[in-house]
Amino acid sequence: MRAPYQEYQAVEEAAMQFVKSVAEGNSQYARELFTDEAVLFGYLDGKLEHGSIEQFYHNVDTVAAGENFKARVDVLLLEETLAVVRVLEEGWGGRIDFTDVLLLLKMDGQWKCVAKAYNQNSDTVQK
Repeated sequence: MRAPYQEYQAVEEAAMQFVKSVAEGNSQYARELFTDEAVLFGYLDGKLEHGSIEQFYHNVDTVAAGENFKARVDVLLLEETLAVVRVLEEGWGGRIDFTDVLLLLKMDGQWKCVAKAYNQNSDTVQK
Protein backbone atom coordinates (compact mmCIF):
# COMPACT_ATOMS: atom_id res chain seq x y z
CA MET A 1 0.00 0.00 0.00
CA ARG A 2 1.27 3.46 -0.89
CA ALA A 3 2.05 5.85 1.95
CA PRO A 4 -0.35 8.76 2.38
CA TYR A 5 0.46 12.06 0.68
CA GLN A 6 1.09 13.78 4.02
CA GLU A 7 3.91 11.33 4.74
CA TYR A 8 5.61 12.27 1.46
CA GLN A 9 5.31 15.90 2.52
CA ALA A 10 6.86 15.10 5.91
CA VAL A 11 9.84 13.37 4.25
CA GLU A 12 10.29 16.25 1.81
CA GLU A 13 10.18 18.78 4.65
CA ALA A 14 12.80 16.79 6.55
CA ALA A 15 15.08 16.71 3.50
CA MET A 16 14.63 20.46 3.06
CA GLN A 17 16.53 20.91 6.35
CA PHE A 18 19.52 19.49 4.48
CA VAL A 19 18.97 21.88 1.56
CA LYS A 20 18.51 24.87 3.86
CA SER A 21 21.81 24.13 5.60
CA VAL A 22 23.67 23.87 2.30
CA ALA A 23 22.02 26.96 0.82
CA GLU A 24 22.70 29.10 3.90
CA GLY A 25 26.14 27.66 4.72
CA ASN A 26 24.93 26.77 8.20
CA SER A 27 24.94 23.16 9.44
CA GLN A 28 22.45 23.94 12.22
CA TYR A 29 19.43 22.73 10.23
CA ALA A 30 21.13 19.55 9.01
CA ARG A 31 22.19 18.75 12.59
CA GLU A 32 18.47 18.53 13.43
CA LEU A 33 17.96 16.07 10.57
CA PHE A 34 20.95 13.72 10.89
CA THR A 35 21.41 11.28 13.74
CA ASP A 36 24.65 11.52 15.71
CA GLU A 37 25.74 8.19 14.19
CA ALA A 38 24.98 9.20 10.58
CA VAL A 39 27.61 8.39 7.98
CA LEU A 40 28.87 10.11 4.84
CA PHE A 41 30.27 8.58 1.65
CA GLY A 42 31.28 10.24 -1.61
CA TYR A 43 34.08 11.71 -3.69
CA LEU A 44 34.80 15.44 -3.43
CA ASP A 45 37.15 16.60 -6.20
CA GLY A 46 38.29 13.00 -6.65
CA LYS A 47 39.09 12.41 -2.98
CA LEU A 48 37.01 9.88 -1.02
CA GLU A 49 35.15 11.30 1.96
CA HIS A 50 33.78 8.69 4.32
CA GLY A 51 32.91 8.31 7.95
CA SER A 52 31.15 10.64 10.32
CA ILE A 53 28.60 13.16 9.11
CA GLU A 54 30.77 15.76 10.86
CA GLN A 55 32.76 16.14 7.60
CA PHE A 56 29.57 17.26 5.83
CA TYR A 57 28.91 19.80 8.60
CA HIS A 58 32.46 21.12 8.19
CA ASN A 59 32.02 21.46 4.41
CA VAL A 60 28.72 23.30 4.79
CA ASP A 61 30.06 25.66 7.44
CA THR A 62 33.22 26.57 5.49
CA VAL A 63 32.02 26.87 1.86
CA ALA A 64 29.25 29.27 0.91
CA ALA A 65 26.70 27.81 -1.48
CA GLY A 66 26.76 30.90 -3.68
CA GLU A 67 24.00 33.03 -5.15
CA ASN A 68 23.38 30.72 -8.10
CA PHE A 69 22.93 27.60 -5.94
CA LYS A 70 19.83 25.55 -6.78
CA ALA A 71 18.46 22.35 -5.29
CA ARG A 72 15.61 19.93 -5.86
CA VAL A 73 14.29 17.18 -3.56
CA ASP A 74 12.75 13.96 -4.90
CA VAL A 75 11.27 11.30 -2.61
CA LEU A 76 12.25 8.09 -4.41
CA LEU A 77 11.02 5.49 -1.95
CA LEU A 78 8.75 5.65 1.07
CA GLU A 79 7.74 2.78 3.29
CA GLU A 80 6.35 2.87 6.81
CA THR A 81 9.66 3.67 8.53
CA LEU A 82 12.08 4.00 5.61
CA ALA A 83 12.61 6.68 2.97
CA VAL A 84 15.14 7.30 0.22
CA VAL A 85 15.51 10.87 -1.01
CA ARG A 86 17.53 12.25 -3.91
CA VAL A 87 18.72 15.83 -3.71
CA LEU A 88 20.03 17.47 -6.88
CA GLU A 89 22.36 20.39 -6.20
CA GLU A 90 23.69 22.84 -8.77
CA GLY A 91 26.40 25.42 -8.24
CA TRP A 92 27.52 24.64 -4.68
CA GLY A 93 30.49 26.84 -3.87
CA GLY A 94 29.92 28.48 -7.23
CA ARG A 95 31.13 25.45 -9.20
CA ILE A 96 30.04 21.98 -8.00
CA ASP A 97 26.97 19.95 -8.95
CA PHE A 98 26.04 17.04 -6.70
CA THR A 99 23.52 14.24 -6.59
CA ASP A 100 22.95 13.27 -2.97
CA VAL A 101 21.09 10.21 -1.73
CA LEU A 102 19.74 10.44 1.81
CA LEU A 103 18.57 7.40 3.75
CA LEU A 104 15.97 8.31 6.35
CA LEU A 105 14.33 6.31 9.11
CA LYS A 106 11.23 7.29 11.05
CA MET A 107 12.30 7.38 14.69
CA ASP A 108 9.94 8.34 17.49
CA GLY A 109 7.57 9.81 14.89
CA GLN A 110 10.23 11.97 13.18
CA TRP A 111 12.14 11.42 9.95
CA LYS A 112 15.89 11.28 10.67
CA CYS A 113 18.74 10.84 8.21
CA VAL A 114 21.14 7.98 9.00
CA ALA A 115 23.30 8.11 5.84
CA LYS A 116 24.30 10.45 3.02
CA ALA A 117 26.05 9.25 -0.12
CA TYR A 118 26.80 11.54 -3.01
CA ASN A 119 28.20 11.87 -6.49
CA GLN A 120 29.98 14.99 -7.69
CA ASN A 121 29.24 15.48 -11.38
CA SER A 122 32.49 14.74 -13.22
CA ASP A 123 32.45 17.98 -15.20
CA THR A 124 32.71 19.92 -11.91
CA VAL A 125 35.73 18.05 -10.48
CA GLN A 126 38.85 20.14 -9.92
CA LYS A 127 42.11 18.22 -9.93
